[in-house]
Amino acid sequence: MTPFTPPTADQLLAIRVNAGIDELAATERFAHAEPDLVEAIVEGVGQFAAGEFAPLNRVGDLEGARLENGVVRLPDGFAAAYKAYVEQGWNAIASPAAHGGQGLPFTLACNVLENLGAANMAFTLLPMLSVGAIEALEHHGSPAQQAMYLPKLVSGEWSGTMNLTEPAAGSDVGALRSTAEPIETGEHAGKYKITGQKIYITWGEHDLAENIIHLVLARLPGAPEGSRGISLFVVPKYHVTADGSLGPKNDLRCVSLEHKLGINASPTCVMSYGDNGECIGELVGQPNKGLAAMFTMMNNARINVGNQGAQIAERATQQALAYARDRVQSARAGSPDKTPVAIIEHPDVRRMILRMKALTEGVRALLYYCAGQVDRGNLGDEAARARGEIVVPLIKAWGTDVGVEVSGLGIQIHGGMGFVEETGAAQHWRDSRIAPIYEGTNGIQAADLVTRKLGLESGEAMVALFDTIARETADEFALSALARDCGNVARWMRDDASLDDRLAGSVPFCTMAAVCVAGWQLTKQAAAVKAGAAPELAATKPVTVRFFLDRIVPEAAGLKAGAVAGADLLYALPAEALVG
Repeated sequence: MTPFTPPTADQLLAIRVNAGIDELAATERFAHAEPDLVEAIVEGVGQFAAGEFAPLNRVGDLEGARLENGVVRLPDGFAAAYKAYVEQGWNAIASPAAHGGQGLPFTLACNVLENLGAANMAFTLLPMLSVGAIEALEHHGSPAQQAMYLPKLVSGEWSGTMNLTEPAAGSDVGALRSTAEPIETGEHAGKYKITGQKIYITWGEHDLAENIIHLVLARLPGAPEGSRGISLFVVPKYHVTADGSLGPKNDLRCVSLEHKLGINASPTCVMSYGDNGECIGELVGQPNKGLAAMFTMMNNARINVGNQGAQIAERATQQALAYARDRVQSARAGSPDKTPVAIIEHPDVRRMILRMKALTEGVRALLYYCAGQVDRGNLGDEAARARGEIVVPLIKAWGTDVGVEVSGLGIQIHGGMGFVEETGAAQHWRDSRIAPIYEGTNGIQAADLVTRKLGLESGEAMVALFDTIARETADEFALSALARDCGNVARWMRDDASLDDRLAGSVPFCTMAAVCVAGWQLTKQAAAVKAGAAPELAATKPVTVRFFLDRIVPEAAGLKAGAVAGADLLYALPAEALVG
């Protein structure tokens, strides 16, 4: 497998141009995000990822996580790498200073995860889930819960998980059956006994952190059916005493590990709570309001999963570039010199390489634009908050679709050598394929876009976004036309389409919208480079942006027919006839 080289210059460009880090640093809250510190973080975490996480990527895939006597073990090297990650403070970048964090913008936390995930996507799911747990407790935990759990979660000494899915409750979280019984007397009075089983729990058990803080959805006695009757509980692997030290193990266990297509070093656990009736948890937030609290965690998690699209695309692109440069086969078509050349000289390989680079850079631009809007929303900018809400399903859905496409192109460039495991190209595709599924499938993201997000400000927030893009990109005909198409589709969905019609066109519309916003942000990068920013990208950036605008934007425009086709044809056949 090709070593990982951090794409520092392109990341810094996206952080400056698309996230607008200098503008964020002009605020009191983010005043410490000065240029020197930003560069030090981006360069530092890139070097750390390349030196500590990347060498474990292949062994993690080959050996994977294993369950031994109820404890999940990782291959040699993982514990030392995670310890170094904690000691260097990378987990604490954007966490609140009051609990030991550095209080820096979410944008920079995204960069930490981007570098770590490109180096080792499976390993990076561990800190990614912890970030979500911190977010949920920061917003919904009591002061006592925050004091007890946040400092160690922020440092990374403890890790966090999110427990939603059950065997009979996948995307329909409201169907879950785990229960929480109030404890009225004794040592744990005021807490709850948790009983139930959860599946697909990422890093639900492992031996890298001292404690694991599970956030678990369950039902209180007499709770309403469906999503209105779900509460959130914090359930530690080890009980925590009043002085912060660890007590006895809680009544929870990892029953088994899933055997997966990829991300083999990430233990995906079946977790059982309360086998002996003694699993103790604390209510987080208000009774029956757990799903709203969990969505605080899930919103940023969806951005971070979209980030995984950029991560795996970057790694697959680097792998493909190295192979295309070194693999010699056939003379260049039409050349009088019949000497075989490196395959990177052949037109179709060039097409694939440029597509990989353009898509990767497009996702990165969209990612940091989204992160910048989140940071502005956290500063109280409601317009930016709404804009960020709209972009979240775009980065999650399109970003992860791009990760799959780009890693698939990487296999294609390797040819037959990509289909065998020895080169490592296949691992990138296998790892990529989970990202369009978890944290809400991409179809669910598209549904969110055309329902809840379309309804923001009575539909004006989304329409205003596309009107802005059309106006600012008037000199780029294809992109400006795509923006106008997106605005018109949004108006049709808002004003005229039935719910079925909106949902039937949601996926093509989501892709159109994502490509539109990404293309807009890439034009800003190109303009900045032309003005002298990132001189090391002066040769490559204009070409990759041009490829995106001339090849990828017109493809997205062709999706309009599907976006407005309605649902009638989808139901022209009854299910029995469709199945045959």
